[in-house]
Amino acid sequence: MTSPAPRRNRVCKRAVVLRTERVTPHMLRVVLRSDDFTDNGFSDHYVKLLFGKPGVEYPEPLDMGVIRETLPTEQWPTSRTYTVRNWDEDSKELTIDFVYHGDEGVAGPWAAAAQPGDVLWFNGPGGAYSPDEAADWHLLVGDESALPAISAAIEQLAPGARATVLLEVEDETEEQKLSGAGDVDITWLYRSGSTEARGDQLVAAVEALDFPAGDPQIFVHGEAGFVFRIRKNLFQERGLARDRVSLSGYWRVGKNEDGWQAEKADTARKEREAAAS
Repeated sequence: MTSPAPRRNRVCKRAVVLRTERVTPHMLRVVLRSDDFTDNGFSDHYVKLLFGKPGVEYPEPLDMGVIRETLPTEQWPTSRTYTVRNWDEDSKELTIDFVYHGDEGVAGPWAAAAQPGDVLWFNGPGGAYSPDEAADWHLLVGDESALPAISAAIEQLAPGARATVLLEVEDETEEQKLSGAGDVDITWLYRSGSTEARGDQLVAAVEALDFPAGDPQIFVHGEAGFVFRIRKNLFQERGLARDRVSLSGYWRVGKNEDGWQAEKADTARKEREAAAS
């Protein structure tokens, strides 16, 4: 008789809330301590945060293998992806910024209610981008969801590195002070008072930008609609090399992360099937 395959260990990493801060009216910062986090060096490093369902008791340490074997699907923790705003190796402090719109969603309300001593489980980090010192100039484009990654990238720029930064937020109260050693030109674009749809100002700004000479490195992250449109401009119209551009649709208007991830997976499946036919 064949023995069943051993269960794969899926123990998650642990962090404890130290303090919280309201950075802007719609941005909350949570600083946690974690002895489990390992920095991978990327400025866009991200973690998968796990939020338990109300009323469900989970064994500790949190092990997703055990949970999937012992609990019904509707009781599994909800996973949400967040960029790490900062990691301090000496103090073991992990900083994560949350876009907050009242009771909407899962992560934002958790951050608003977080208290020192609260435990948050996570997986990761992942990541793929950091400013390349060999680039002649940098372009960083995003909305609120990309602000933590762009802020971290600005802080990693080499002294004197040239960078153009385009950021779309709700209004001037959502601006943040961003600083680093690079020569950075930041333009804030506001949705409030604009007749244009979300992301339109970012697309127009990139299309109108007179690209400097030399080899650029480009980072465009945020809502999937504007990321896709800028992608077309960069690759089809400007002919940039794909390995010099980091693109990611973090979310899509009208969908939560579960719905958006399912849509992306379905699109990828159809593309594979079309390529194979």
